[in-house]
Amino acid sequence: QVQLVESGGGLVQAGGSLRLSCAASRSISNIASMGWYRQAPGKQSELVAGITAGGRTNYADSVKGRFTISRHNANNTVYLQMNSLKPEDTALYYCNTRTIWGHDYWGQGTQVTVSS
Repeated sequence: QVQLVESGGGLVQAGGSLRLSCAASRSISNIASMGWYRQAPGKQSELVAGITAGGRTNYADSVKGRFTISRHNANNTVYLQMNSLKPEDTALYYCNTRTIWGHDYWGQGTQVTVSS
């Protein structure tokens, strides 16, 4: 069973930066896309950023220009560089990997807290 493990979360002041990482416990074949989601208390989960196998990226409007998603294909790792953090970015961030057959793998999440 493949596990995705996130790291890099923590407490940061507004305006600060964090870099999240998500690594797979073993190689995953035929990846279609990887992405980062977040869920704040009392809110629905939302896609923060995604990256396809071909390198195409997409971002939630709320993070465009501040967050950057990247991946290391060789070790199935995806990163999320978060700059100019705001209190409204506070949430549990978790990663997703989707195969070309539509199978999803999910991590357990890493907490990001931004103080004002």
